[in-house]
Amino acid sequence: MNLQKPKKIFYVWNYIEWGGAQIYFFALMNEAKKHCEVLVILPKNSDKQLLNFLDNLNIKYEFFDAVGDNQPATTFKRKLQRHFNKVVCEYKTLKYLQRLDLSGNILHIELAPWQSLVALLLLVRQTVVFITMHNEPGKVNLLREILWKIKFGVIGSLKNFHIFTSNKHTKNALYKFLPKEFADEIAITYTAVNPLEIDAALAVELNRNELIKKFNLPKNKTLVFVVGQFIDRKGRWIYLDAAKQISEIDDEIAFVWISNSKPSTDDLRKVETYGLGEKFRLITSDQVGKERIDLFKLMRMADIFALPSYVEGLPISLLEGMALGKPSISTNVYAIPEAVKNSETGILIEAGDSRALAEAILKLKSDKELSEKIGKSGREFVLENFDERAVAKIAWTKYCEAIKK
Repeated sequence: MNLQKPKKIFYVWNYIEWGGAQIYFFALMNEAKKHCEVLVILPKNSDKQLLNFLDNLNIKYEFFDAVGDNQPATTFKRKLQRHFNKVVCEYKTLKYLQRLDLSGNILHIELAPWQSLVALLLLVRQTVVFITMHNEPGKVNLLREILWKIKFGVIGSLKNFHIFTSNKHTKNALYKFLPKEFADEIAITYTAVNPLEIDAALAVELNRNELIKKFNLPKNKTLVFVVGQFIDRKGRWIYLDAAKQISEIDDEIAFVWISNSKPSTDDLRKVETYGLGEKFRLITSDQVGKERIDLFKLMRMADIFALPSYVEGLPISLLEGMALGKPSISTNVYAIPEAVKNSETGILIEAGDSRALAEAILKLKSDKELSEKIGKSGREFVLENFDERAVAKIAWTKYCEAIKK
């Protein structure tokens, strides 16, 4: 099939916290750069490790002078501050993008219609715009739901606006807000893994003693890993509460959290209240290494992978843990059940249930046959259904179809 190609694809986000969304973008960029020029636009002071990953992919990037405020807002004053910051940040983003030749190109940007309708409308007038939604918009009151439907209806009526979702759950949730014809056309570009990187990491001889020494890991313990930002929605305190419960009855299990953000002083103080001592190790991603394969090598040390999140789309770290053959535990929320089939490809628990998490960990430790079966089945399922190369080709085809229109 002969496709009309975009001259250039711009990938844009306005926040410095990074994680699964950027790993998802890496896959799309890898395919797109085979066909056209790719440029990333991101804030100044972005994480050096993220920039190093872009360098390794030979992706060009530029900076603009604005950073979105994604921190929680619990007071009216903080909500006003965050809203003001959002407006200023979007203004600076739009001003920077006006310097670029957007015509005939693709702009794939991290903005949400219910929060940034005006910015999206201005951009859609200039070029073809894609967004990717990883989670459903959320549960809101009736008045706000009606308002969101209006916003989605307005932007969804424009031919230059397109949505990807990174899982089925999010696409299904959008039927509430979008015309059926538009929602039907949404392509699911899954959060996915790179099988070549996974297999390369598995092929390397694992020097456990070296890694134990480098990362100060407990010796001769069953290791339970989490990979993700050390934040509330990832279930950090549920994980530590489960760890505390386990440590009171089993001294042979230790816990590791790998985070791509540094914890605050208050966070570290609260960690100490769980009394885990050397049984808990918090590692930041800048300590791990400069390449993704360095993370996978460290993840191979895990005996069990856990992700007790409250809110998730389809988390990349969970898929990677499963692809590495690790028996995995996660929560029955959002799109996670699309990958974790309970007692088949992993174990599902309810969000916020530290006792269930502790019981699942102890079960996998004691039942080696079950652990091996789940690890093997989980790996096979992820590699068969969540291959980033196939996902990126879907995205590229959609980019080209949008240019043709």
